Amino acid sequence: MAETIQLVVVTGMSGAGKTVAMQSFEDLGYFCVDNMPPALLGKFWELVKESGKITKVALVMDLRSRAFYDEIFSMLQALDDGDENFVPKILFLDASDEELVARYKETRRAHPLAMEGRILDGIQRERELLAQIKSKAQLVIDTSTISPRQLREEIFHNFESNEHTAFHINVMSFGFKYGVPIDADIVMDVRFLPNPYYVKELREKTGLDQAVYDYVMNSQMTEGFYQKFIETLRFVIPGYKNEGKSSVTIAIGCTGGQHRSVALAKRIGEALAKDHPVNVTHRDMNKRKETVNRS
Repeated sequence: MAETIQLVVVTGMSGAGKTVAMQSFEDLGYFCVDNMPPALLGKFWELVKESGKITKVALVMDLRSRAFYDEIFSMLQALDDGDENFVPKILFLDASDEELVARYKETRRAHPLAMEGRILDGIQRERELLAQIKSKAQLVIDTSTISPRQLREEIFHNFESNEHTAFHINVMSFGFKYGVPIDADIVMDVRFLPNPYYVKELREKTGLDQAVYDYVMNSQMTEGFYQKFIETLRFVIPGYKNEGKSSVTIAIGCTGGQHRSVALAKRIGEALAKDHPVNVTHRDMNKRKETVNRS
């Protein structure tokens, strides 16, 4: 049975939030294309169907593709071609003239239809050009009085599928000797915990080996730290989600990223996975072995 392919055409007034919308669809797992030339759409759609892997597509269109507006309805009909596995939607983003003028003045950008004239004239001209496509849209969102985060939430509410959870957690172990991960949201230093490196039979093992894991976890210091830290994480993670973040990266570091940080990342990842999708990685776990082998 063929997979259902969802197509969302994101369009609307310049300055109404299409960039935020595109980022939101990317976080929802959509394959996003910004202003694809109309002549390439047919071939692009053939490739999408042939791939069998892309099931959600968002095409973002604005006045840079205004020739496309004359063809959009016939294009959707041609792509549909009676295929029950094809689900097209048009999302139109709007805002009041007053708010759009304020946004353009704040960013000091020129409106695409008023390069040398009044911003308001360009906005009103654009509104006339887009009136037909707005009337055909399945969903219109007015962003005049909502923040980018609220727009994101509105898109999630309308387009998030049951099988997809936008928010996820990355737990990473690392070694401070190799540098702190630049993409970490939360960094915790666990170099104060008992170090298996100084136990000869554990030195070449990693925190994924049971003997090393037990050595780290059987310390009262480790257990006390773990209970306080996991409680803190469970307190702050909903805040990241409420602020509109699609993910949070928790980096646990020790000296070389081989023993203590690996064991703690494993345990923390397993605990958080009870409530959220979690991905656990160990950035530097094998670097010492690689260095030894190269020498």
